[in-house]
Amino acid sequence: MSQSLPRRPAQPRPNVRNTAEIFRAAIDKGLEEGFGRDDMLLRLTFGDTSELKRDPNLALEDISFTGGVMRFLGVKAPRGGTPGSRLDWGADAPA
Repeated sequence: MSQSLPRRPAQPRPNVRNTAEIFRAAIDKGLEEGFGRDDMLLRLTFGDTSELKRDPNLALEDISFTGGVMRFLGVKAPRGGTPGSRLDWGADAPA
């Protein structure tokens, strides 16, 4: 007769930044480089999009869904469709 072990609550991974922290820093760098929020495009994987939507530490004004478009810190963030999350700005960001 086999017994299953009780489930332990998930422990946060130490020293691992979450999606919000990573892209907050990237957006801040873009702003320091002189790009506006409308000059940037946050390309997120479906997983990272989900993580942002569920992050309990985000302030209400950090993420919005106005007009059917998700924005993080005022930067457009279309949902999924990319193999790896990244922030594009300037010539890399589409018009």
